[in-house]
Amino acid sequence: MKIDIQFEKMKTNSYVESLASRKLKDLGEKYDWIFNADVFFKKDNDAKGKGRICKIRLRVPGYDLFASTDDESFEIALAETLKDLERQIRKRKTQMSTH
Repeated sequence: MKIDIQFEKMKTNSYVESLASRKLKDLGEKYDWIFNADVFFKKDNDAKGKGRICKIRLRVPGYDLFASTDDESFEIALAETLKDLERQIRKRKTQMSTH
């Protein structure tokens, strides 16, 4: 699986980048039919104290899977986004196995 990580309007954070790469590689090994992962991190000014956004698009057979989370830190946002994608992947896997 190819992984592309981008930081929008902010400096690159090597810790978050390596964490995202490691988690997505594990996901790619578990589900070998994922072709590509596009990851976007963005820092947004939010009055509620959140504002750390993680967006991930997975290219899989059929249509792409997408999830996004806005939280207090990039680590939490990444974890929540991956949980959401994991649910979508399991649903897609059941749809693929019925055909």
